[in-house]
Amino acid sequence: MSDTVPPGQRLERAAMERVILRAAQLQAGSRDLEEGLTEDDLLRLGTDVGIPAPYLRQALMEERMRAAQPAETGLAAWLAGPRFVAADRALKGTVESVRAALEHWMGDGELLQVKRRFADQTTWEPRRGTVASLKRSFQMGGRDYLLARAREVAGQVTSLEDGRVFVRLVADVGNSRRDQIGGAGVVTVAGAATTGILVLLGFATPLAVLALPLAGVGAVAVARAHRREAERTQIALEQVLDRLEHGDIKLPARGRTGPPMLEWIADEIRRSLKP
Repeated sequence: MSDTVPPGQRLERAAMERVILRAAQLQAGSRDLEEGLTEDDLLRLGTDVGIPAPYLRQALMEERMRAAQPAETGLAAWLAGPRFVAADRALKGTVESVRAALEHWMGDGELLQVKRRFADQTTWEPRRGTVASLKRSFQMGGRDYLLARAREVAGQVTSLEDGRVFVRLVADVGNSRRDQIGGAGVVTVAGAATTGILVLLGFATPLAVLALPLAGVGAVAVARAHRREAERTQIALEQVLDRLEHGDIKLPARGRTGPPMLEWIADEIRRSLKP
């Protein structure tokens, strides 16, 4: 007979979460966890069950961010999709170095300009000007500059421990949702107007009324087009985090400025003509 204990059945995620919660209740003793725990209490409990503190801090950070952005409800969110899309990740580096790389890329790589600076985050909006407009119009560098289509992009870099930070990016794509819902409204009105015109022209009522459900289907399709835009924007945020994670963002040397506009245009044309 073997002295080793046979492995038990693997637990599903929901069961594992219940076990961990129950273990925390037992560890806490008489304390009622429904009243909540302080973050220090939670860190101590996690340490007692063998969860390293950096992972606990990251989980707490993710929970704070989730609470700061509640789930969207209402007809607009159901019909067209979310107003906000987000991406976050724990990365190696210091707050200063990651923030500097992020701010440089948002300006140079995404054609955004700083809108507001807060103690814990920075917000950007689409950059204005001739060069930025040319880059976006001609998709210079083979890029779509999706983040420049958003109303606003917010970035937050928070320290987790020495050498690791937590980065969260949130894009407000409410402008796209508003435009698509407006387009859906135009399609609906057009369908109703068509029905009225057909009735006045003497068409059979069933045939005339058919324009309404057709317009409804078209309106839903127009509104739902925003979901694709939101998905593409969310991927663009993930790509920014990829660049930060893999060190693909190179900061320019101090005192160095970009080339004059005509020289930049010539360089872009030469690059586009290369086979």
